[in-house]
Amino acid sequence: MKKPVLVIKFGSASITTKEGDIDERIVLEIARQTAQLQKHYNIVLVSSGAVAAGKKFLVNYAGSLSERKAAAAIGNPLLVRTYSTYFKPFKIALAQSLCERQHFANREQFLQLKDTYQELWKNNVIPIANENDVVSNKELKFSDNDELATLIAVGFGAEQILFSTSVPGVLDEKGVVVPEIRTIDREVLLLARKEKSAAGLGGMTSKLNFARLANQMGIQAVIFSMLTTDGILKAVRGETGTICRPQQKKVSSRNKWMASGSLIKALVHVDAGAVKAIQDRKSLLAVGIVAVNQRLEMGEVFQICDANGVVFAVAKAKIDVVDLPSIHKKKNMAVAHADDIVLL
Repeated sequence: MKKPVLVIKFGSASITTKEGDIDERIVLEIARQTAQLQKHYNIVLVSSGAVAAGKKFLVNYAGSLSERKAAAAIGNPLLVRTYSTYFKPFKIALAQSLCERQHFANREQFLQLKDTYQELWKNNVIPIANENDVVSNKELKFSDNDELATLIAVGFGAEQILFSTSVPGVLDEKGVVVPEIRTIDREVLLLARKEKSAAGLGGMTSKLNFARLANQMGIQAVIFSMLTTDGILKAVRGETGTICRPQQKKVSSRNKWMASGSLIKALVHVDAGAVKAIQDRKSLLAVGIVAVNQRLEMGEVFQICDANGVVFAVAKAKIDVVDLPSIHKKKNMAVAHADDIVLL
């Protein structure tokens, strides 16, 4: 039987020391526990830590864009070398996968990435993914590695995605771990602490937002800590951290890519009638559109929101959308076909 896909993301704070060094005790635990899971899963490790590991080699590092890129160039080989050292005793080979946002925005490039990962798994090699910071365009980059991990999980139809953090899970107002979240709504997002670690870009808000996207695509997400004994093994079994439960719905591979990997070009506001029609799996007609924030060309992907500004779907444009008067002239023209609309 084909093995399910498991994506495990490690934040900078969870794999580096306060001094910025890669915490080799943690990497050893990652290797030991991952080795036990490889028999049952096709695994992708998404690891931050390159910038944190490389910045100490730069004099008077201040965190500018060029300094971050230079630190990543230094830190990436250090990171992969450390992982390889500790995976070797378990007879597991690793492959470095430096990704850019365009690899997911372009479906053809994404499918090539998918084929490459399949070849690696077929040969029992685990890919370690990270953003290609050295050449990533600042206007076209991942918000952080939580996004990269989620795009991989959604695009590959993963069974679970695990987010390793510096805390044991999502904490309530009293600092106690919330063991299970059924729906990640505004109330849940308010639990996220505003601060982030000194080492990383993300934070709990980022993890919850991307866990919500994973859940909407039918993937379970677990937020846990590597400081927990057997943290990865327990997280897979749902025995530690915060479990974010998936929605039970079927979404095609193409529509999963459209809802997560494609680049969003515009935001379209629709009226109540259009909301109901879309939720009833009907096409979006021009007459139901209230506002468009920028022009769209046929084939581009856009978000759809209701009167309260809540985004509830993404879609692919069937026609060019220049401005509101131009599409209202078409009235019954479908701006997006039902088959090209994904409910969130």
